[in-house]
Amino acid sequence: MIAKSTIRQTFIIILILVIVVLIFRELMPYFSGILGAITLYVLMKKYMQSLINRGWRPALAALTLMFISFIVITLPLVAIALMLGNKVGDAISNSEKIISAVKANLNHLEAYINFDLTSQINLEKVSSWISSNSQAVLGNAFNGFIAVSIMYFILYYMLVNQKRLRESLFSYIPIADDNLKIMGSEIYDIVKSNAFGIPLVAIAQGIVALIGFLIFGVDDPAFWAVVVAIGSMIPFVGNLLGTIPVFILSYSNGDSFQAWGVLIYGMTVVAATDNVIRLFVLKKLDNVHPLITLFGVLVGIPLFGFLGLIFGPLLVSLLLLFVRIYKKEYAS
Repeated sequence: MIAKSTIRQTFIIILILVIVVLIFRELMPYFSGILGAITLYVLMKKYMQSLINRGWRPALAALTLMFISFIVITLPLVAIALMLGNKVGDAISNSEKIISAVKANLNHLEAYINFDLTSQINLEKVSSWISSNSQAVLGNAFNGFIAVSIMYFILYYMLVNQKRLRESLFSYIPIADDNLKIMGSEIYDIVKSNAFGIPLVAIAQGIVALIGFLIFGVDDPAFWAVVVAIGSMIPFVGNLLGTIPVFILSYSNGDSFQAWGVLIYGMTVVAATDNVIRLFVLKKLDNVHPLITLFGVLVGIPLFGFLGLIFGPLLVSLLLLFVRIYKKEYAS
């Protein structure tokens, strides 16, 4: 016979899980805002404490840090998303013209490499795949606005009520205090690695690629530099996400010097940027495993849109951390 205490405990656990599922199902479109608040809080809490120690009022210190993060982080991300949205919209509306132009000019490349490309590549399917996935990356503008609002709303109260937040975590999370401290330290390292490491590589490769695109006179160099930066966040894809399309478009337009120059520059100079950053900068951070980044991107883009490139790997890393903590806490 099952003990009454066990039945009550099981009932409470099931009730909690049902409520959590219902809440998270409704919050899922804005979950990136919650992760964003946690990320910014982890990165800002030391600066917040430093300002308070200098005599700042908590509310003023929090608002100041939030304003700085809005100018330095949020506005550039919004600008990039808007630029990509406009370009993707133009590409989708003119997809038939683009496909026709590429098909008409691929003959030059086929003659050069002596290989029939047009019969091997279904450009209509490629265009459809790019359009659908580009829209998934860019996400919904309204949901993004709500997510950002939620992020700063949560972040404010996390910064202002640091002590109460810490006490609440120790009170409600069913994990031993020692393991909870370890979890907090590891979460800080994970967030720092994902929030600094991945964007740092992306920004560096985007800047180096922009220089190359300007040298070789590529049209819309800023746009293609952003595409390179996005590609650098995806393992096994890298800067080729932007370099290959520029190569194809340049070559199809008859500018072989520009095409081969961009391709060689991307495969040597831009690719070397990743190795340099990992050698001199990222060694100070916990380097994120490429498989974690890959699965994180695959999970993050459908969930969070454009921000999934950062929050997806963060979510996978946190999952692995929680599994390790659970094993340490409860495994016999």
